[in-house]
Amino acid sequence: MSARSFLRPLRSAAAAASSSTRTLSASHAAQRRAAYAAARPGASWARRAYSQQTPSEPGQDPKLNPSHQTSSGERDRATVGVFTPTAAALFVLTGAGLFFYFRNEKEKLLEQRRKEREDQVVGRPQVGGPFSLTSHKGEPFTDKDLLGKWSLIYFGFTNCPDICPEELDKMSEAVDKLDAEYGPIVQPIFISVDPARDTVPQVSRYVADFHPRLLGLTGDYATLKATCKAYRVYFSTPPDARATDDYLVDHSIFFYFMDPHGRFVDAFGKASSVDDVVSRVRKEVARWERETGRTV
Repeated sequence: MSARSFLRPLRSAAAAASSSTRTLSASHAAQRRAAYAAARPGASWARRAYSQQTPSEPGQDPKLNPSHQTSSGERDRATVGVFTPTAAALFVLTGAGLFFYFRNEKEKLLEQRRKEREDQVVGRPQVGGPFSLTSHKGEPFTDKDLLGKWSLIYFGFTNCPDICPEELDKMSEAVDKLDAEYGPIVQPIFISVDPARDTVPQVSRYVADFHPRLLGLTGDYATLKATCKAYRVYFSTPPDARATDDYLVDHSIFFYFMDPHGRFVDAFGKASSVDDVVSRVRKEVARWERETGRTV
């Protein structure tokens, strides 16, 4: 047997073994790829997508690639969003509409407040006016001295047996409550309708029995009569009465609430309680503060 004949079977066996080894390796590789693809399904899709992209030709600018242009345009549109010229016009029109709407509403509100103030002035009774009297301290006091404070003014006489003291007590209690809340913004005032007997010393002794800030005013008959007429107060003191005469004075039983401009606000009679007075004053002070930013 020649050497060639002896080696031929050995070569055939080695080739078969090599082929078997390659087949086995290919089979193992396929199995590994399948397992990897199952674990990461997106990887094979990305690989396929990447493989399907149209490659640029050698020397070609990537920006001239149609696929690149499409991707860039989409990014531009995403950056701009929905703010198109039409959207911009709608935005401007909406803003202008809201501006004119709110301006119109503000004008309506201001007009309503103006009408309310006019109604208050038109419906306000003409109570109050110029006067010049003398205080319980012997000092002159006029209607100008009422300005700058709220006032509660009661007309009566020092020899009144019951009604005047009751009303002055009620007014003093209301002022105490208001003082505790606002400070001394309300001035209590007593004006005599009995000039013959209510001299300055007599009025001074009388007001000391009530509120410590109660201001007593008196004067001659003609001056007091003119003052009562301005405040629409009725009284029955005879013009020729003397201090030694024994008589009672019939008069209106109200005390008047005046604002810091000396204008009439309201009147309180015997049926009004202390809480009624305080509540009404609070309401008017709150309205005044809204309009002026001050309590007086």
